[in-house]
Amino acid sequence: MSTHQPDAAILLVDDDGDILETLGAQLACEGYSVTTCLDPEEAIVAIRQREFAVIISDQNMPKMTGLELLGQAREIQPNTSRVLITGLFGLDTLIGAINEGEIFRFLAKPWTRLEMLATVGNAVQRYRILCDNDRLRAETLALNDDLAAANATLWEHVGQLTLQKEQLDESHLALTENFEHSLGLCHRIINTFYPLLGTRTKAVVEICRRMTESHDLSAEEKHVLMTSAWLHDIGLVGVKREVLHKLFHHPTECTEEDWAMIHQHPGYGQTLASFVDRLTAVGATIRGHHERFDGKGYPDGLAGEAIPWTAHCLAVAVAFVETGLPKTHASEFIVQQSGHAFHPDAVRLFFKATQAQSLPRQIRELLLGELEPGMSLAKGIYSPAGLLLIPEGQALTPATLAKIRNHNLLAHVTQRLLVYS
Repeated sequence: MSTHQPDAAILLVDDDGDILETLGAQLACEGYSVTTCLDPEEAIVAIRQREFAVIISDQNMPKMTGLELLGQAREIQPNTSRVLITGLFGLDTLIGAINEGEIFRFLAKPWTRLEMLATVGNAVQRYRILCDNDRLRAETLALNDDLAAANATLWEHVGQLTLQKEQLDESHLALTENFEHSLGLCHRIINTFYPLLGTRTKAVVEICRRMTESHDLSAEEKHVLMTSAWLHDIGLVGVKREVLHKLFHHPTECTEEDWAMIHQHPGYGQTLASFVDRLTAVGATIRGHHERFDGKGYPDGLAGEAIPWTAHCLAVAVAFVETGLPKTHASEFIVQQSGHAFHPDAVRLFFKATQAQSLPRQIRELLLGELEPGMSLAKGIYSPAGLLLIPEGQALTPATLAKIRNHNLLAHVTQRLLVYS
């Protein structure tokens, strides 16, 4: 089986026409594309015009020796395999020519057909390997160039993204500052319109801030609650000052018309808040902060879970401030209204966050959902009718927890839930 690839271009150079004809016929029969030259100078012209896989040249020729021809061919076509045919020639010279890369092989006269075909097949294979190496090297260089260009583009994009992030951070900071400035401006408007409103707003904001320090609210709920705390009374700027004065100092003197105007302020606040914060939850919280858990509030008469959770939380904070009572009495009022005016869990969160009623250090307050088996009650749990459900000091079990939660579904457990730490 031959090792060459058909149609490989072979150049034969010899001043003996018979040798050229015989050798050319042998190689052509093997599928090679053969070009013959009697004159070495004509061979140089052919080498400049066409790429050859193998150049086979006789050594002893007029005008130019075979080594001289192959030396020039090497400069023109470095990858071409060069084979020298010689009769008598110094071995040292041939070895030197091979080592210096001027020739690939040499054939001594006379040669055998098998020897010639094996030499040409190896020469063609060498040529193709060198060409493949050049191609792969060129492709590698091109890929490296492409990779370098891609890296440059990537770094450019990274730089652009970094710049965009910095610009976004600056924009976000500016928006945050503008938002806080807007809240501050709203508070100044409220404070200027009626100073007592400004003072009460700051107190409500402080209570809500403490609530947001709890893990019981999501990030969005914390934002909604804080924004609503700042803006919850903004709707009162549409109420006459004299009506506000009666509301705060002589509420019994308020007429039905006065109360109708007052009951509309959560709706006004919802509209005005939309100009400051686009979250509909903020407007809904402001609109719902005077609704009651039992459905007896205003402006829409909503009850229970129909009222937004953040509105339940805000309602407790607002009521605590609006009572105007000392902390102890205000706290008692909040506890009494748990399950009536206020959502029991919102009341628990209020006391958990503010500790408005001092608790012994070994006792802590939890939400209903935070009770776990193994906890020991620091205060008994009673039904709204006064029936003892779980006595003080009893350790909670999965069964007792299920009992409490099932009862809560039927009638809300309104009292504070205290456990020993």
